[in-house]
Amino acid sequence: MSLYLTLKWLHIVSSVLLVGTGLGSAFYMFFTNRSGNVQAQAVVTRLVVRADWWFTTPTVLIQPATGLAMAAMAGLPWSTPWLAVSIALYLVAGACWLPVVWLQLRMRDMAAQAVQGDGVLPPLYWRYARWWEALGYPAFVAMAVVFYLMVNKPALGF
Repeated sequence: MSLYLTLKWLHIVSSVLLVGTGLGSAFYMFFTNRSGNVQAQAVVTRLVVRADWWFTTPTVLIQPATGLAMAAMAGLPWSTPWLAVSIALYLVAGACWLPVVWLQLRMRDMAAQAVQGDGVLPPLYWRYARWWEALGYPAFVAMAVVFYLMVNKPALGF
């Protein structure tokens, strides 16, 4: 297999892991937060943090490395419109993801403390949950558009 095809394979697989892990984690945390089961919230927030470290973090690094390497090999300047928009949207998603990681760490700790204590999550947990959710929507939309651009490589009019 050529270097380009190896990079392409890594790029596609890592993009699936990145978006799949994010969507799966969001699904479970979103619905667990609405369950009213603090013990379940403690388990799910702990596992969501673990999934971010094990799957999301490596793919966040692999995506630009493989994508930019393929662009260079194909002779595409970063200013190619579909590529430039993809990079910008990837940065938007990353700007949402970084605070989400911080929020998840705090929410995990608060949920674990609630299980060990009186079983009640503090109001701060719920404030963080609202921010976590609000940051997830633009990140997901940005990545969905990046997928479209990555697959279709449309000629954008600018």
